[in-house]
Amino acid sequence: MNTGQVLFNVDRYGVATVTLNNPDKHNAFDDKIIAQLTVIFIEIAKRDDIHLMILASTGKSFSAGADLAWMKRMASYSYEENLHDANALAQMLHALNFLPQTTIAQIQGAAFGGAVGLASCCDIVIASNKASFCLSEVKLGLIPATISPYVVNAIGQKASRRYFQTAERFFADKAQQLGLVDEIVSLEALESTVINMVSTILSNGPQAVRQAKQLALDVAYQEISLELLSMTSERIASIRVSAEGQEGLTAFFEKRPASWQKEPTSKG
Repeated sequence: MNTGQVLFNVDRYGVATVTLNNPDKHNAFDDKIIAQLTVIFIEIAKRDDIHLMILASTGKSFSAGADLAWMKRMASYSYEENLHDANALAQMLHALNFLPQTTIAQIQGAAFGGAVGLASCCDIVIASNKASFCLSEVKLGLIPATISPYVVNAIGQKASRRYFQTAERFFADKAQQLGLVDEIVSLEALESTVINMVSTILSNGPQAVRQAKQLALDVAYQEISLELLSMTSERIASIRVSAEGQEGLTAFFEKRPASWQKEPTSKG
């Protein structure tokens, strides 16, 4: 599915690449792009043949966040119309955050406003040393409301309290310290580093990867209770006796590659 401003491709390894493709506007998004992304994320979530998704963009900037023309239109909207638009963005972010597949954000340049939300919703964020970030909403008299649950989850409450209020621009090294970025590489090495991460993920059991992601979501911030102990025990017992678990264990003891191991050499 290629809609011009949003490109969607799935390769033979089951790797989906979703690309923001509006470089003239620094990949800023509006209500139409948000709707397109939501449809794509929902489709990816339904597809068992997709094991991983890369979120990328063309041009120098990852994304400038909300499109200025869209923001100008929203300024004249009623409360109800603004609420409708905000809900649409919230639904898109929710769909991205809870995709069952592994998600990797490939950030080459500036990621402002809502783009910080996109990065925060991804499992792994790989950025170039040219990347920069800014929660810029308060400069416009606004707040980063819809992205806030994901940003706070990524960088913590203390850092969020600072950067929500200051709208300071910070760079990849600071973003890594805060926990927003996982790895920083040169711009020239960005794509190959993402491909290496894809290979790492694809060398693991596809159902195990999905269940491991869900496990992290389910056990986070939970009390270590008897119910939690029981739930985690049930999950490991279930996957041990599954076809994939049996294949993985057998391959390990037989010192051979498991049936799912693949070696992608390029994106697309």
